[in-house]
Amino acid sequence: QVQLVESGGGSVQPGGSLRLSCAASGYTDSLHLITWFRQAPGKEREGVASIDRDGTTRYLDFVKGRFTISQDNAKNMLYLQMNRLKSSDTAMYICAGATHWTTAWGRESDYSYWGQGTQVTVSS
Repeated sequence: QVQLVESGGGSVQPGGSLRLSCAASGYTDSLHLITWFRQAPGKEREGVASIDRDGTTRYLDFVKGRFTISQDNAKNMLYLQMNRLKSSDTAMYICAGATHWTTAWGRESDYSYWGQGTQVTVSS
């Protein structure tokens, strides 16, 4: 089993920055892929950024150049640095772990482990 706990959310003005963290515990060696998803009210959950075991990253087109996903394997931590935030980035951000690699990194059904999420609100 793997436990994922997010932190770092909050309220920020448009153009601002936030860094989200996801702490992983348990059998973390089983994870091949960790992804940040987000879900805004009334919208479907979508994959935002993903990183696999060898450090390869993938991003939703809308966040490319603004968001950066990274991991610290020694600390079992995942991060999402979000810059130049927009009001449309407002959502609950959730980290999820998969025990296999997949090209369909945004497909929810591939993920076995989910955190509770941390809220990000971008508003003036």
